[in-house]
Amino acid sequence: MKIYGLMMISWVLALSLSAQTEGEKSLLDYDVELTSDWVFYAPEQPRIDVKAVNNSSVRATSVLRLCITRDTHEPLYTFSQSAQVDAGESAQIQFTFSLPEPGFYRCLLMEQAQGKEVEVKRFNIGYEPEQIVSLPDAQPDLREFWDRARAELSQVAPEYELTLIPDSSDHRRKLYLVKMKSLGGEEISGYYSVPAKKGKYPAVISYMGYGSKPWVPGGTPGYVEFVLSVRGQALQEPVNTYGDWITYGLDNKENYYYCGAFMDLIRAIDFVASRPEVRTDAIFAEGGSQGGAFSMAAAALDNRLRAIGPTIPFLSDYPDYFRIVHWPAQPVLNKQRELGLSDEEMYRTLSYFDIKNLAAWIECPVIMGVGLQDEVCPPHTNFSGYNRISSEKKYHIYPLNGHNTPDSWWQTRMEFFEKFQ
Repeated sequence: MKIYGLMMISWVLALSLSAQTEGEKSLLDYDVELTSDWVFYAPEQPRIDVKAVNNSSVRATSVLRLCITRDTHEPLYTFSQSAQVDAGESAQIQFTFSLPEPGFYRCLLMEQAQGKEVEVKRFNIGYEPEQIVSLPDAQPDLREFWDRARAELSQVAPEYELTLIPDSSDHRRKLYLVKMKSLGGEEISGYYSVPAKKGKYPAVISYMGYGSKPWVPGGTPGYVEFVLSVRGQALQEPVNTYGDWITYGLDNKENYYYCGAFMDLIRAIDFVASRPEVRTDAIFAEGGSQGGAFSMAAAALDNRLRAIGPTIPFLSDYPDYFRIVHWPAQPVLNKQRELGLSDEEMYRTLSYFDIKNLAAWIECPVIMGVGLQDEVCPPHTNFSGYNRISSEKKYHIYPLNGHNTPDSWWQTRMEFFEKFQ
């Protein structure tokens, strides 16, 4: 099911170019229109619409050049269009083209005027994202590996400890600091918010982004909320023994950081499900970036979640991911060299923790938010996992957002959760 981006800003992105060409300002300003929110679906043909505006007192002549590459920066097309615009007038310039396959593509718009070429705009577009195919590279024992981890977790007594935080508690809600034990006896923690009025409530577990600083839930009326700090991160960072989490234990899947971290996600569900004020048939999970990946991993490994709302999810399709981005590719590749691992050995370890390989296990409804301009967790990697989900699902692509989603996402996600209570 496709959902076009919901924008609270103008449908036209005003660039107001101020290019300097040999000491003189360009005579033309450019508006790049958000045609189809820059995500195209067949039979619609992809196109880029540009409005050239001449605010000067003389006729202006320029040439616009559009360069299109794959998201891996591999060159694909270059097109040129010329424009002559009278003083005080505007002209519409359109680039229409075909794309070779479903995916996301980089666009670079350049202006050639007054003997010099300057950059107008860089932006990403998408084509048939639901048809992107990222072949799974799961190992034959993937299910066995995670069943074994779950069994080991079940042998660890959680030892839940709740401490009221009086300064953050009032007539609306009570806030607690929660500590518990997870895989390997590791202590993890989080902030737990409960409506002050006694009752049974749906719950939202929030999983945090990579390196996020600790934060407390806002106290959403009518909901129990739990914000988890996994091992070594957020509340646990002062006692972090893992260094750069994504590189820790890269040579051994049993010891890899995310083996324990994924079990922390399950322990959080254990905690919330154990609470008398929680409706266990209405436990939801959400998160952005690493938290988005965590919500998908948790749903894949535990069927107690009623629905999830990941945004800009991390940790998916490592082989393609590392071809697109510098981070986290570079630290991981540096650790690979340090450990003397071959590509085959490294990607075999990572395959056990690749959301692409786990996503097919998700059975609950999913809503995903995507930033089309994201250079940290590129849309290609978001859809590599999403497209393998067979349960009810939908997505929103926000054309101007990078590694974030607009404020409206919170309401969109909560309305989705409300459908399943």
